[in-house]
Amino acid sequence: MSRRKKKHEDHTNHEAWAIPYGDLVTLLLAFFVVMYAMSSVNEGKYRILSDSLVAAFRGTPRTIEPVQVGTKQVGSGADLKVSIVAQQALAGQPRQMLEAVPIADDRPHFNGPRSAVSSTESEQLLGKVAADVERAMQDLVDSKQVVVRRFVDRVEVEIRTDILFGSASATVSADARSIIERLTDALARFPNPVRVEGHTDDVPIRTRAYPSNWELSAARAATVVHIMSTRGMAPQRLAVLGYGEFRPVESNATAEGRNQNRRVLLVVTGLSGTPPTLGTVAAAPP
Repeated sequence: MSRRKKKHEDHTNHEAWAIPYGDLVTLLLAFFVVMYAMSSVNEGKYRILSDSLVAAFRGTPRTIEPVQVGTKQVGSGADLKVSIVAQQALAGQPRQMLEAVPIADDRPHFNGPRSAVSSTESEQLLGKVAADVERAMQDLVDSKQVVVRRFVDRVEVEIRTDILFGSASATVSADARSIIERLTDALARFPNPVRVEGHTDDVPIRTRAYPSNWELSAARAATVVHIMSTRGMAPQRLAVLGYGEFRPVESNATAEGRNQNRRVLLVVTGLSGTPPTLGTVAAAPP
């Protein structure tokens, strides 16, 4: 009887998964190593933030001077402010820090030849300004094309834009220039600041030069200021404002009201009290 050959079954390897798993872990490790090598951590900023949080919660700071590793890039003023606040807070002197940090004042100031005068002297000087302006512009005052108004703290000289500018224009004619020069000669010998305001009616305008009444009113006021400056008035005394159609004196429902609203207003302020802030008010974008 022939002896049957025994069949040997292959042994199943239950740990075959370990090989691809090990390859996957190796690839992940290499990936994170590359990512870490590509990243950069600013240790100085991290220490500043950490110390600020610790000081804010009344903790004990680890160090007064944060250790800077590498070159710290100051990208904005916020970084400098954070470092100052952090260091002063850690030193326990926030009030002294705030008092010591200077606050920049970007407001323009009047640097003209002004002297300290009393309110009475300032009012008397404004009276002389009004009298000289009325004398120099007598013919236009009589025809009501120029109006001079006296107040305690200022003198207002209102000029109809019809005698200065054409429709939708900020260019003056030779006759209009002579009017502005006469007014400048009357004001030049006084030290008072002069604010030139441009006003329009509510008729919309949209041209390449003047997209809206804002630009038109500001351009007309600026034209008057340029003529006064070239005539000899100190530029430090002058200011430009463009109000557009938003400060009417009459209703725009009638032609006469719109004519009243189209005007250039010169405001001569007094010298007593706090010096007024002078500067150019830019027209708002359309």
